[in-house]
Amino acid sequence: MNFDEIIDRRGTHCSKWDMMEPLYGVSPDDGLAMWVADMDFRPPQVVQDALQAMLDHGIYGYFGDDNAYRSAICWWMENRHGWQVDPAHISTTHGLVNAVGLCLHTWTAPGDGVMLFTPVYHAFARVIHAAGRKVVECPLAEVDGLYQMDLDVAEALVDDNTRMVILCSPHNPGGRVWTVDELRAVAELCAQHNLLLVSDEIHHDLVMPRQKHSVMPLAAPEHMDRVVMLTAPSKTFNIAGTHCGQVIIPDDRLRAQFTATLGALGISPNSFGLHAVAAAYSPRGAEWLDGLCTYLDENRRLFDAGVNAIPGLRSMPLQATYLAWVDFSGTGMDMAEFTARVEQDAKIAANHGPSFGTGGASWLRFNLGAPRSVIEDAVARLQRAFGDLQ
Repeated sequence: MNFDEIIDRRGTHCSKWDMMEPLYGVSPDDGLAMWVADMDFRPPQVVQDALQAMLDHGIYGYFGDDNAYRSAICWWMENRHGWQVDPAHISTTHGLVNAVGLCLHTWTAPGDGVMLFTPVYHAFARVIHAAGRKVVECPLAEVDGLYQMDLDVAEALVDDNTRMVILCSPHNPGGRVWTVDELRAVAELCAQHNLLLVSDEIHHDLVMPRQKHSVMPLAAPEHMDRVVMLTAPSKTFNIAGTHCGQVIIPDDRLRAQFTATLGALGISPNSFGLHAVAAAYSPRGAEWLDGLCTYLDENRRLFDAGVNAIPGLRSMPLQATYLAWVDFSGTGMDMAEFTARVEQDAKIAANHGPSFGTGGASWLRFNLGAPRSVIEDAVARLQRAFGDLQ
């Protein structure tokens, strides 16, 4: 568990490092990649061992008998989240963006409205638009420096064409861990207006110390007739490239509908992903994760202290994820100016706030899932780039 190790990912077909120059003008030779939401850490050794066993065997055929895979998921959800999952309720997709697309295909039609609490993970809107559906943006309110959902505004936005709400829990990019009361209120809103609730909980393991994530089935058990749970180990264990996500549906009717979509589209899982998941969701994986969360918490502390010391910059307190959300509005600069300072002066590639929807215009998102020395370097670069504000 050496999270301090620098692993050179350049030239490995790594989106995070090999695509930052074409997209952000930041060279990987002297720049820092802090945009794509994967980490610069190796997965736990138990995952490496499982994949090495596949390589040693040397035949990569169709996967059969997924009982160990399903059992590992059930073990993890009960031990880490107190949630008892029926293994028969689990479907597997090629990651959770794929799962969102399949949910849209199953339960909405072209022209239907899908509500998002923005700013939020940019892939949601991209997939909704690509499917010919309408994005209904409900702006998050900022209260005492943290995001809150304004459900009065949400209710006013619901119309006869609204079919679905996609909730990001914990929230990306704001890092909020929603309370049980907040989660229950969203579920009740969906029940009142006959909306399907898709709860994307991909970051649910990456919670800072002293914070507690609640899965939707435990927060609002009475509304499971309309809840679709999206989970995955990809962010938790840094195995996003295996493209293996879980769609867990307690309701028999909804599950049958989703299973029919998988069958009609010929969706079947990737064997590398199933082996990785079964290995990661284990006691050895849990031990590694505990160390990771402690490490990320210190990265968060260092980054926030350094960024908040720069006049005009403000990092939203991070309760979960490894994604820092930084507001530059206090500088008085427009987006072009502060972004140029980050990319051209500090040589850091960070996600642009407007891609997350309404409310993101003055923000950038920085990935803290990197060795401590990288975080310290990033802080020093930002302090130099905005040094005239000191």
